[in-house]
Amino acid sequence: MFKGTPEIVAQRREEIVNACEQLYKTMSFRDINLKEIGNVTSFSRPTIYNYFHTKEEIFLALFEQEYDRWNAALKAILESDQKYTGEQLADLIARSLEDRAQLLKLLSMNNYDMESNSREELLVSFKKAYGNSLRYFRMILDKHCPELSDADAEHIMYVFFPFMFGIYPYAEVTAKQKEAMKEADVDYKYQSIYEITYNCLARLLKDH
Repeated sequence: MFKGTPEIVAQRREEIVNACEQLYKTMSFRDINLKEIGNVTSFSRPTIYNYFHTKEEIFLALFEQEYDRWNAALKAILESDQKYTGEQLADLIARSLEDRAQLLKLLSMNNYDMESNSREELLVSFKKAYGNSLRYFRMILDKHCPELSDADAEHIMYVFFPFMFGIYPYAEVTAKQKEAMKEADVDYKYQSIYEITYNCLARLLKDH
């Protein structure tokens, strides 16, 4: 890694991740490479290798950034002075994910490749952000649903977090996919990220 000041290292890493984020809005993971990312940064592609060794490491850093952003929303729910019902919690968490389509899109990818092609220290940093999401979510349950047993709270978490992997593909459907579904005569009701998330959580948190 480049031996610059911590400020320069952080600034350049952020620029690289932001470039990847912008490209990912219009390009697929497969089509994005270090050359494409270098084209939208202020420095050359070889310089990127001072900060990230593979494109998977850059995507993992973007993934971590998305978890950090979601964690900020979860922390705000946790620190609110209001007492929420199960339905209100379902609404708040669904709205927090409605703003994190990029996180859900990354979740729908092959995370095994992303993690296996990243250095351990970067993977550990990512896992800390993910772990914070688990902790905040559990603390929200403990605060607003104190009647839940440990087993019930764990059940909710380990249903919902794996469920998140499938939200994006169901909510963000392309015109081509819709046409294929129509031609295949598949009767399917399209729902938004909010609707899919809320319906799951409202059922899990029913009566709490």
